[in-house]
Amino acid sequence: MNDGDGTLAAQDRGRQFGPLGTALVIIPTYNEAENIKSIVGRVRKAVPEAHVLVADDNSPDGTGKLADELAVEDDHVQVLHRKGKEGLGAAYLAGFRWGIEKGYGVLIEMDADGSHRPEELPRLLTALKGADLVLGSRWVPGGRVVNWPKSREFISRGGSLYSRLALDLPLRDITGGYRAFRRETLEGLGLDDVASQGYCFQVDLARRAVKAGFHVVEVPITFVERELGDSKMSRDILVEALWRVTSWGARERVGKLMGRTKPSSPSRPSQS
Repeated sequence: MNDGDGTLAAQDRGRQFGPLGTALVIIPTYNEAENIKSIVGRVRKAVPEAHVLVADDNSPDGTGKLADELAVEDDHVQVLHRKGKEGLGAAYLAGFRWGIEKGYGVLIEMDADGSHRPEELPRLLTALKGADLVLGSRWVPGGRVVNWPKSREFISRGGSLYSRLALDLPLRDITGGYRAFRRETLEGLGLDDVASQGYCFQVDLARRAVKAGFHVVEVPITFVERELGDSKMSRDILVEALWRVTSWGARERVGKLMGRTKPSSPSRPSQS
């Protein structure tokens, strides 16, 4: 459950959360040559003990090569070269699996374009000490967006509101992509059958976490529109999100009417 201010919900206050372990910041890239050096440098400065994984989808602009150069210079930076552009969700899933296999305790989603400010990462990690998943939220008190047109804000707010109502989720920013997961949380979400992308990928993971009984907290962030490079948002991503969220919501309502109580994803472990 989410309380909106980053504190523990009443039913979780007696729960003991384990240590976080080493954090891995996963940064998916496709044609982010103008941004990759800056964003990796800012992450390393904000949280020096964290590691960075650049998951590059064979960017034609040489982003992967630049990331390799950073990895040579810094043993806290790794690069995962992928065969081609398969979408944000696929890149994160590959990064999650890589990080889990390597034994990282925390896995973090972060955009490469600077819209997710690395300087706010310590706030997410602090909140994760008492949670299973932390969402960086634009739509809770203290959160905001910078340099967005009203049309973009309307789409984002509307998408979160629609998802919240359709899926009965107690979250304000369901489509945001600045997130910190405990490893055990990801292991409990049933990632093998996640096929969604973009906005919808974020909605999917959030709903799985809530339905599985994980403790999800939102902390306010400032989201800054990219200054360099091109946005990857597209009409197809929005259409997919609308279709999948509507489908999930209808399926859950039918299940409730038929008296089904089985959760849509595995329940959380009894101990973190």
